[in-house]
Amino acid sequence: MATNSRFQKLLFVINPISGDVDKSDLEEAIGDYCQTHQLKFKIYNTTGEDDLAKLKDLLASYAPDAIFAAGGDGTVGLAARVVKNSEVPLGIIPMGSGNGLSKDLGIPQTFAEALELISQHTIKAIDTLELNGHACFHISDLGFNALVVARYSQSETRGPQTYAFIALQEYLDYDCHEYRVETDQETFEGAAFMITITNSNAFGSNVKINPNGIIDDGIFEICLIESFPKMAAFKIMYNLYTETPENSEFTRILSCKQATINNYTDTLAQIDGEVVELGKKIEIKQLPKSLLVVVPRE
Repeated sequence: MATNSRFQKLLFVINPISGDVDKSDLEEAIGDYCQTHQLKFKIYNTTGEDDLAKLKDLLASYAPDAIFAAGGDGTVGLAARVVKNSEVPLGIIPMGSGNGLSKDLGIPQTFAEALELISQHTIKAIDTLELNGHACFHISDLGFNALVVARYSQSETRGPQTYAFIALQEYLDYDCHEYRVETDQETFEGAAFMITITNSNAFGSNVKINPNGIIDDGIFEICLIESFPKMAAFKIMYNLYTETPENSEFTRILSCKQATINNYTDTLAQIDGEVVELGKKIEIKQLPKSLLVVVPRE
């Protein structure tokens, strides 16, 4: 599904502290753009307190033609939960430190170009996932990256340099966990460095964990990095950055429509940049074409 539409009334969701981007002029720029194009608009600034409930109420009372999330993956995930399974599309103005989903959707990474999608766009329906009832719109994982995201969320600084520093610190002492992964196609059991669940392609860092993933094909992937010797780390990273994870003996990709993951020793997960405890059994299901998104015209 891909359709064109004209927006007349918009709701903007802004995270004032995402990434290292200065938001001081953001509201003014949005106001100028909407005034120039004769658009009605409202702005909601997230506070971290009951944002989901407040936005759902605002969606019902204000009835915008689209919601645009200005922030990182966490802000995008919040706005997506508000409009999932509705006729209201989600637009993204990427302003976080990762911006993974927007990159996979081909959305411009500069504020000015992303804002132009309000006037020049296509609406596309994409698949989403649920992990034990938690919505996932881009990438979730267990293991090493989930731990790094947890540490990063506690950091007073933001940005890729902070993330890389935390990752290096954690890697030096990291011990792999044991998992059992059962899909509708195959089973894996053993130690893994990390397990990524996604129907997209890449992390915000541009690491192509799932280079052949298609976001609207009704299939998702479980990408495994198995336990590996320290000397293999650089080769694995090279494969990921060159979109050839299948060339490593320590990586594998399971394509499926449903799956169950049993964690024997690890319950920490990250879903679209948000840290959650999912327990020792994770049921994963896909919701085909359950989210409308605003993307560039082809």
